Amino acid sequence: CVLSLFSCLAFCRGRVVRVPKGPLIRVVGTEVVIPCSVSDYDGPSEQNFDWEFSREIDFVRIVSTWDSTFTSEEYQKRVGHGDIKLRRSSNDAVELVIRNIQPTDQGRYKCSTPSTDATVQGNYDAEVQVKVISDGLLVSGSKARSSMSLRLSEGDSFKLRCSAITTSPEHTHLHVTWQIKSGLTWRDILSLTHEGKFQSGPGYEERYRNGDIRLDTGANDTYQLSVSQASSVDGGAYRCLVSEWVRGADSSWQKIQEKSVEIASVAIQRTALDVVISTSNVSVTERGSLDLTCNITTDRSGIFQAEVTWYFSASPDDTLSDAQVLLSMDHDSVVSDSTLISLSHVDRNSYRLLVRDVDVEDSGYYFCQAAVWVPLHNGSWHKVVERTSAPVSVVVTALEPDYEVFLNASKTPKFSDDPTELNCRITNAQDTEANIRFTVSWYYRQRVRSDDVVAEELLATMDADWTLLLGDRSRERTQNGEIIFSKKAADTFSLRIQWTSESDRGDYFCVISAWSRHRNNSWVKSKDVTSAPVRIFWATQDYTLTVEAVKLKPFFVAGHTFEMTCKVSSKNIKTPRYSVLITAEKPLTDQSNPNGTTRIISLNQDSVVRLEDWKDQTRVDGVVLEKVQENEFRYRMYQTQISDAGLYRCVVTAWSPGGGGMWREAVNGLSNPIQIDFQMSGPVFNVSVHSDNPTIYQGELADLMCIVTMEGMALEPDDMSFDVSWFAVRSFALDREPILLASLDRRGIVTQSRRNGSSDLSLERISPLEFRLRVHGCEDHDFGNHYCVVTPWVRSATGVWQREPDIKAKPIFLSVKMDVLNAFKYPLLIGIGLATVIGLLSCLIGYCSSRWCCKKEVQETRRERRRLMSMEMD
Repeated sequence: CVLSLFSCLAFCRGRVVRVPKGPLIRVVGTEVVIPCSVSDYDGPSEQNFDWEFSREIDFVRIVSTWDSTFTSEEYQKRVGHGDIKLRRSSNDAVELVIRNIQPTDQGRYKCSTPSTDATVQGNYDAEVQVKVISDGLLVSGSKARSSMSLRLSEGDSFKLRCSAITTSPEHTHLHVTWQIKSGLTWRDILSLTHEGKFQSGPGYEERYRNGDIRLDTGANDTYQLSVSQASSVDGGAYRCLVSEWVRGADSSWQKIQEKSVEIASVAIQRTALDVVISTSNVSVTERGSLDLTCNITTDRSGIFQAEVTWYFSASPDDTLSDAQVLLSMDHDSVVSDSTLISLSHVDRNSYRLLVRDVDVEDSGYYFCQAAVWVPLHNGSWHKVVERTSAPVSVVVTALEPDYEVFLNASKTPKFSDDPTELNCRITNAQDTEANIRFTVSWYYRQRVRSDDVVAEELLATMDADWTLLLGDRSRERTQNGEIIFSKKAADTFSLRIQWTSESDRGDYFCVISAWSRHRNNSWVKSKDVTSAPVRIFWATQDYTLTVEAVKLKPFFVAGHTFEMTCKVSSKNIKTPRYSVLITAEKPLTDQSNPNGTTRIISLNQDSVVRLEDWKDQTRVDGVVLEKVQENEFRYRMYQTQISDAGLYRCVVTAWSPGGGGMWREAVNGLSNPIQIDFQMSGPVFNVSVHSDNPTIYQGELADLMCIVTMEGMALEPDDMSFDVSWFAVRSFALDREPILLASLDRRGIVTQSRRNGSSDLSLERISPLEFRLRVHGCEDHDFGNHYCVVTPWVRSATGVWQREPDIKAKPIFLSVKMDVLNAFKYPLLIGIGLATVIGLLSCLIGYCSSRWCCKKEVQETRRERRRLMSMEMD
């Protein structure tokens, strides 16, 4: 059943040719366009069309898209002149265009398409009836000649009329549109459509909703356009555009013709308005009155009212949105309320602004804005023009109090750390009111011998509510109580430096500021008076410090005690104290200190001793620094080692007592160097690394030997000992940080580093000069360059052990490989064994199952054994 349905649909599908549903009603003399399209066809995408015409029965060929000889003789002239033509709109659609259609063109029009299908299905032509009616539309303008040209003022109203009537025999509707032409194109204003609806043009929607633009119908088929509150955009040529519409057979509206007539030319004259403030720049004294007048001049005649608004701004470039509205008077002469500001109408064109009790904050720019309003026919008012005056600068001069400032020093320092006190007084104060407040600012200026200009530095300042704001120079010292700012009396401000230093020497001056209270209870600075500077200075001499280092023992050998003293002498330092630091400059071969200088021990000005960079834990008490006298210090080093060789100095800092019990640094000094030098006459040690088998497999044992050789003087085994450390670099090249594996000190204590793998290490001494490192159960990560570092210790003739410089051996590369046979041996044996066991178990289970579980007894029918009888006996 489904197959039959699809077969039916396939056969029903075919070519479809479509033309509009008729009849098509058209007006004589107009252009007619009849579309024709084809769908559901086979063959090429671009189809051809033939058009034919019939008044009664027979069809006459008109035009074709593919055959130039298709046109009949009676249509060849019209087709040749282009009065009848085909216009292709797509590959499957064309339009038959007939210009200036006549009553003789009324009849049936047939559109045909030649077949390009594999099978003949559907329709290949379609017909439409065209009916030609006479032109009954008449459009005309007003007969009054004065209405053809209008000159109006901005804000006026005007009306335009046109007449439209039709005598068409068909039931048609008119569509009336008022248009304006202010440039090259016509724009729609308002329309009454053929469906009886009003439709406003682009940009006229708001004016239509407000009733400023209306379209009214009147007697004798007139259509009136009413425009209120005309503006400059309403100037131009106006025309009435009328189109005639008829409802087609498919209930859709079709426009059959269109006519227009120009009604009037309207010119809108802009209203001139000039707004000027009578005065220019104004200067007013504080507490006085400000009087400004705004004059308005316009060419407007008739009834109008002015609206005036006064503005204030701090800058002449501010816009109206940024400015402050002071007062306004609308077109009904209603003035907004204000206490200190008044606005009055002096005469028809003058408006006066009066500001009483002006303040400094009233300084700025004043301007007025005026607008002209005209009445409308409905009793409302319309604003036709608005202008703003140029700003007028107003300066309010503050009432400055008259006073003087005097600065004196009640305490001046004679020496460093003495106190300093300065007093800033207000004198001869006159014309000071209760609304005046005084504050102080303190400044410092460094004195220089040359003519260079040095800028002053702010120490502290007060704002209007006497809040103290500190400068960068005095902030920390003020917070610590070293500098004190105070107000001793209503007219006296004080600056006290508890402990004056050399950096405080210079010129000091104060600035007294007068603040005035305004109407909004805010304080504004009105005047600054600067005092004469006061110089703070005392004579000083440069500090001198001399340090001399003396070696107490002219000669000593390794293992003995090194001793030296540092003697200090100073000048121009008041009750000094000294801090001492002992430094050593080691040879560049000393790897423990590549920079060359080592800080050993120090003693501060309070005689507190501190070890600096002394890191030898076995000799923590091996260095001593003590104070022998007030200006003499002694340094001792017990059991000196060969590694202690170098230049030793005393670094001394002189401190003098500062303010608040604090010590301040005065000067530094460096002593002459004292050299410690040892004559090297002992043996020379060398170290090498050896392995019998540097390439091993995983899991095997790796043996690495660290062998020490000795040249020169021979030593007994009991007179020498070694610290041995093993390192590894996990790379083929020595481009990574070495890793400590294990170490063996000279006392036989072994220390191993933490390991992540399963391999293990052992380090042992197998002879006085041979040390062996073993890696048990080697893994992949045990490969790399391995070397040992040896630190020899030699016992001197006095029985003191001396440490020799570290010796690093040349590295040897240890390679770890994987044993493939051993790696797969045990898994293979285990697999074969498991397979054998599983096979035997399977055989045993099968045998038992067949023997006991699956056994059946078969009972056979017993047959009698009889002999055959001979045939003869039968």
